[in-house]
Amino acid sequence: MPHRSLNPATGEVLAEYPCLDEAGLLSGFAQLRGLDAAHDRRRNFALLAQRLREQCDRHASLITVEMGKPIGEARAEVRKCATLCEYYSERDFLQPLEVATDASSSHVEYLPLGVVLGIMPWNFPYWQVFRAAVPALCAGNAFALKHAPNVPQCALEIERLFRECGFPFSTFLIETDLAERAISLSDAVTFTGSEAAGRKVAAMAGRNLRKCVLELGGSDPFIVLHDADIEAAADAAIASRFLNCGQSCIAAKRIILVPGIGEEFLFRFRKGVESLRIGDPMQEGCAIGPMARADLRDLLHEQVRDAIERGSVPVTGCEPVSGPGFHYRPSILDRVAADSRVLREEVFGPVAVLLHAEDEEDAVRLANDTRYGLGASVWSRDIDRAQRLGSRIEAGSLFVNAMVKSDARLPFGGVKASGFGRELSSFGVQEFVNVKTVWVS
Repeated sequence: MPHRSLNPATGEVLAEYPCLDEAGLLSGFAQLRGLDAAHDRRRNFALLAQRLREQCDRHASLITVEMGKPIGEARAEVRKCATLCEYYSERDFLQPLEVATDASSSHVEYLPLGVVLGIMPWNFPYWQVFRAAVPALCAGNAFALKHAPNVPQCALEIERLFRECGFPFSTFLIETDLAERAISLSDAVTFTGSEAAGRKVAAMAGRNLRKCVLELGGSDPFIVLHDADIEAAADAAIASRFLNCGQSCIAAKRIILVPGIGEEFLFRFRKGVESLRIGDPMQEGCAIGPMARADLRDLLHEQVRDAIERGSVPVTGCEPVSGPGFHYRPSILDRVAADSRVLREEVFGPVAVLLHAEDEEDAVRLANDTRYGLGASVWSRDIDRAQRLGSRIEAGSLFVNAMVKSDARLPFGGVKASGFGRELSSFGVQEFVNVKTVWVS
């Protein structure tokens, strides 16, 4: 079955691309291994950043047309990729580490593994690839991309960019049934996507004894304490929850309020959510574009209806938008029951879930009452108290008075069912190297 590029704002089919069979996959990997690793990688990363900035509008338009992200957010995604490349162009993470022992000399050196396979999602079609590929390429590896089947044009354009800047990079348009074959042909695998798919990738990697990094789903808590700046917290919650039409693993999935602030927070939050402009994502000022696929919108509405049936209060939205495309109204569910699907499953769309804690201790309990552990956000004017409380939340990152985000300078990843391993910073490079001990007597 071909990979189909479809405009989610209109339902129009833009293009179709044939998939590789096993013979084509074998040939493609052989060709990738035959490419020279970029020797002057830092210079090439600088060139890649320059190309991204010069061609920002072109790449942003492709993102918007193919997966529905508002054009302003799409430009920001492209610029973030450029910033990432600039970060790696300015640093050397591979200097040997000298270690004093009873040898004449001893050190640790960092050598590439070979080919790293990246299995990437559609929601940030450029950033997710760059976040995985750039550290792996920095270590001297080649990179093989299996992108999501609904963004083939982005996948092929990303390959062009990396190749033109001198990197051993290939895109493979393959069906899911060839994923394990691709893993067996690679030397390591990095995956970003759903928990269910991540478990399958981890099993395949295990059977083939391949190192893997998994960045999976999230149900990030966003805790607002009684002494928080309520206006700032409400604004940040809107930005976090509704960025990319809510289709983000690190969005504020569960907003947890302590006693005494619920009414004020909900007033400000609702006012902001209802002011979000829905429409054509190619139009400047559009805040909420379509969801990426019709089946994703249908699943989201099933989760919302389940929550309402179990007693949740539908504050605003909570229904699809009629007409062409896959739009869903920005929505708020208040006082959500503990057995609702929106708390037990990842909610990947423009729906905010509000919970009311009995006290701060209960807020921590609610925050940890999930199988996920990607990020967490805590809001308070007492920074020390917020950090002490946040240290008890089971997550890969803690943001105090800020929304969760990824940053090239810091490691990114989760715990529990949100996966394992880290991307970005020096840690992302070290995930895909042979850490080799050298002892000389």
